[in-house]
Amino acid sequence: MVLPSGHQERLAQATELAASGRRILVLAWAAESLDGESLPPGLRPAAFIVFAERLRSDITETIEYFAAQGVALKVISGDSPLTVSAVAARAGMPQAGDPVDARDLPEDPAALGALVEERSVFGRVSRHQKQAMVRALRARGHTVAMTGDGVNDVLALKLADLGIAMGSGAPATRAVAELVLLDGRFATLPGVVAEGRRVTANIERVANLFITKTVWATLLAVAVGAMLLPYPFLPRHLTIIDTLAIGVPSFFLALAPNRRRYRPGFAGRVLRFAIPAGSIVAAATFAAYYLARAAGLPLTQQRTAATLVTLTHSLCVLVLLAMPLTWRRIVLLGLVVAATVLLFPVSAVRNFYALELPRSEIGVTLLIAAVGAAALIGFWLLTRRTAGAARGP
Repeated sequence: MVLPSGHQERLAQATELAASGRRILVLAWAAESLDGESLPPGLRPAAFIVFAERLRSDITETIEYFAAQGVALKVISGDSPLTVSAVAARAGMPQAGDPVDARDLPEDPAALGALVEERSVFGRVSRHQKQAMVRALRARGHTVAMTGDGVNDVLALKLADLGIAMGSGAPATRAVAELVLLDGRFATLPGVVAEGRRVTANIERVANLFITKTVWATLLAVAVGAMLLPYPFLPRHLTIIDTLAIGVPSFFLALAPNRRRYRPGFAGRVLRFAIPAGSIVAAATFAAYYLARAAGLPLTQQRTAATLVTLTHSLCVLVLLAMPLTWRRIVLLGLVVAATVLLFPVSAVRNFYALELPRSEIGVTLLIAAVGAAALIGFWLLTRRTAGAARGP
């Protein structure tokens, strides 16, 4: 912009320096002064001012992390495309060797979106073009996170699904951003992504546990109410189930690492799991309770049979939702199962929780528990196969 067109040798020198990854400023002088925003005639180059970009030591690992996670990175800068390309290549950016000069970007949103989706490095980008690029990517169904530190980034940060400002950036960028990196390090973002995925994925896992319990408890209440039967549980029985199969495990599962990517449709997935799973638990529990009642067993033994089946199935649901099993989850499940077994050998514990094994019907009770557990596992496998087919290869 400053070098006159007649200085081809100086232009070639500047281009060569820019291609090495350096930012080049030209210092020029003229006898006349500026006329508004127009450069004066007769400009003569006096010097190049050369800046070298210093890359952080952890930037390569950060880019590799996002590439492994299926996140497409785009570099959009106001610097020369050659400079941006060279720096991006040093950082390990894919497709860094094919930069785009933003002065040649199409104005049509569809064409712009296709180009931005295809290419990765853009130079000479104006603030309005940054905004247009974010809008074009969102129009093509992408979730866009935008990082920036200057006033020129404000419009794009505000328009993006997630605006991320550097802590050392302009106050305007920090004001419009949803997330501010106080240490100013791009390498912080993998930890941010991991934490967000842990929270969203574990909320869904814990919700499956609680909604499944709500489903079977509601169905059992409706069934025994319609048949004018006593409720199959005492409050202390529900305390056992809630503590061992839901409350304590969900606390640890909610804090466990989880790298699953966020997928839309949280409520639908939870209901598609919880309603069938809760229905299986309710049907098996009611069958065990009703058969024990038909056999003329005391009410305490009837309720113990129902509690045993429900607790077994709730633990089965817990195991399925804890997949894939890590050593920490195996230890957690082992402790829960051990606590379940210890409810019965000690008479003081049995008496406190009003438990009495239905000895004459224990075989039927265990058979119902096994059939229900098999039905839950079969349903879970079918759900996973269906979900995998829906996502495609």
